[in-house]
Amino acid sequence: MAVAPALRRAFFSGFRGAAPFVLVVGPFGLLFGVVGTEAGLNLIEVMGFSVLVIAGASQFAALQLMTENAPTLVVLGTGLAVNMRMAMYSAALAPHLGRARLWQRALVAYLLVDQAYAVSANEYELRPQRPLSEKFAFFLGAITPTCLPWYLATLIGATVGQAIPEGLALDFAVPITFLAMIGPMLRTPAHIAAALVSITLALLLAGLPFNAGLMVAAVGAMATGAQVELWTERRRK
Repeated sequence: MAVAPALRRAFFSGFRGAAPFVLVVGPFGLLFGVVGTEAGLNLIEVMGFSVLVIAGASQFAALQLMTENAPTLVVLGTGLAVNMRMAMYSAALAPHLGRARLWQRALVAYLLVDQAYAVSANEYELRPQRPLSEKFAFFLGAITPTCLPWYLATLIGATVGQAIPEGLALDFAVPITFLAMIGPMLRTPAHIAAALVSITLALLLAGLPFNAGLMVAAVGAMATGAQVELWTERRRK
């Protein structure tokens, strides 16, 4: 069945918007594949991690705790805390994609990653009146150059990671990815306050065992952002 020209344009618009993230998603995935195998996971376990969890920051945090023999509940709790931002992403996208079909919403929920969210949220904010079908097509375009390279890069890192020269310093991809996404989004007092609180708490609590400081920082940042948003709305009214 032929795809409508408007849907094709929306798809490729999302693809172009997210394409630059390949430059960091690739090294990010390679690094996880290498670290996962070095931690003792076999190929199926490493790929299962990336395919089922599909959340790089959460995967690295959980893997680190697993190598430290942290309690299972701590590993799960840390992974959930790091991924709490996905709940906020979902809430932000719901007004635009919430009326989609069940299978479409399930697909968006599974493929909702930082890069796709950043590109899609910006597009929906600029063009809120676009039809639902075009918004969904745009999201599919945005996840294509982010999710698929993530799987492939993880596979390469897990299979031939030992041959990658140490001088490449693949770990640069982790901070660069989040700086590239977060920087343009710090446009409101709520976003700025949440970022400052998360940074402050993460640094102050860095000495807590099992990365517990990250969980506290995540909860504190979300609470701060929500409260500042409420204050801002009240002032507007």
